[in-house]
Amino acid sequence: MAADKQNEAKVSIMDENKENLPDGGLGLEILQIIKESQQQHGLRHGDYQRYRYLLLVLMEAERAWSYAMQLKQEANTEPRKRFHLLARLRKAAKHSEKLEKLCESPQVDAKTKLEAQAYTAYLSGMVEFELQKWKRAMEAFNKCKTIYEKLASAFTEELAVLYRQRVDEISPNIRYCAYNIGDQNAINDLMQMRLTGGGGGMMAEKLEALITQARTKQAATMSEVEWRGRTVPVKIDKARIFLLGLADNEAAIAQAANEETKEHLYETLLAECRDTIQAVREELKIEAKQRERSSDADSGKVSNLQFLHSYLTYIKLCTLVKRNESMAHTLQGKLKEPETDESKRGPRPQDLIRLYDIILQSLAELSTLQGLEDDHIFQKEVSLKTLVYKAYRCFFIAQSYVLVKKWSEALVLYERVLKYAKEVQSKAKSLNNSLKDLPDVQELIAKVNAEKYSLQAAAILGEIPSQQQAKDNTPLCDRLETFRLDPALVGKQPNLVQFPPDFQPIPCKPLFFDLALNHVAFPPLDDKVEQKGKGGLTGYIKGIFGFGS
Repeated sequence: MAADKQNEAKVSIMDENKENLPDGGLGLEILQIIKESQQQHGLRHGDYQRYRYLLLVLMEAERAWSYAMQLKQEANTEPRKRFHLLARLRKAAKHSEKLEKLCESPQVDAKTKLEAQAYTAYLSGMVEFELQKWKRAMEAFNKCKTIYEKLASAFTEELAVLYRQRVDEISPNIRYCAYNIGDQNAINDLMQMRLTGGGGGMMAEKLEALITQARTKQAATMSEVEWRGRTVPVKIDKARIFLLGLADNEAAIAQAANEETKEHLYETLLAECRDTIQAVREELKIEAKQRERSSDADSGKVSNLQFLHSYLTYIKLCTLVKRNESMAHTLQGKLKEPETDESKRGPRPQDLIRLYDIILQSLAELSTLQGLEDDHIFQKEVSLKTLVYKAYRCFFIAQSYVLVKKWSEALVLYERVLKYAKEVQSKAKSLNNSLKDLPDVQELIAKVNAEKYSLQAAAILGEIPSQQQAKDNTPLCDRLETFRLDPALVGKQPNLVQFPPDFQPIPCKPLFFDLALNHVAFPPLDDKVEQKGKGGLTGYIKGIFGFGS
């Protein structure tokens, strides 16, 4: 009976797990994994005990830990799974403690003993971290960090990189625990880790929540914001928190260590901005209903809440422009690099054209913001930026035509780029510092001039038969008027004439048709034809029956 119940439980677990499987099913190279594990963990030297005990317990711990991490992801939408998460983490920690006890055997070397202690400390710290027991979690993580640092200094560089990587992973956890214990300086370290791309995994969400919490405390002191010469009160808490963190977010983007981190920070800023705009829109709906009821005389004037919405939309659109400009700058650098792998598709000018299309669309939306229709300086600045990005878009359209050897079209587009650039330079004189944050137009003009000369040379060379055209099968007798280097002519099979020759048309035997017959007039023969008498109907009948003959 007990065995039957156990089998039923296994079947139910399997049925439960089927729902989480991908469509293609899970794959596992069982024999390959078994052989590799046996060779790496003792069986090469006949050490079955090492393979049987240590590796088995380690895999049990990893299995429980990986399940806990899966539940960690799912707990964002299903909070009830957090209890299951804690149970699996505790189970992983118990397996690691068992592994540490097994490693106390004199047959186990010192390095393995230290790694087992560090692994146990790491999983124990994870459990305490989730339980928010910050002091105990920090002690466990510090123990883990100390062991790995000592191992990194004692072994080869290849192993040291692995140990240092683990230290970098747990450092944000240590600083987060320190902050919650009461170390106010730890927040600065966490912010710096965020800039360098640290604090991933479990720490990412907690770090964002910590930053939001710190900004919420400061939001109480913020009551208004000034933009385009107008002071607007900020009464929505979400808007206060976002505007307080705007400068920090922009500084973080400017100091990002790599493009991947920068892109992540841009996405985070845009997500926060969209949420804030949505909160303001909800308030705008309430305000619109109140205006309808009160029939306010100043209903045509842009309210403070509408102007705040325009400001937040301005921030979102400007951030979109900067993000796409950053991506375009990265792609321009990759375009200059030679392609090392022909099987992989490299960047093309068409990719940059799409980015500049998005930038121009954002600028078009900027010019229609409520409350800024009569701000002529703002409209001129947007118009100037539009001309700059139109020039860059036109430049890369010309580049795409160059790739397909459409020289005349590319040349016309280069002339248009110069027209846009000169127009920008003439308009920028009336607007001070308008080109400060924009791509360099003078550099674009220099590029266009250089490309024009290259284009003219390429067009001239394109009219001369290239060396690659010598690979066709035209025999020598048919191209005597054209000079071409053809090494095959001095080889074993020179292509001199075509053999067998092509069929030639020859004249066939003519066919004669009497076409003149229809145009010949024959002479009259009436005098030679016997004239018969005209007897009328009676004569005709008599003739039939033989009368009168």
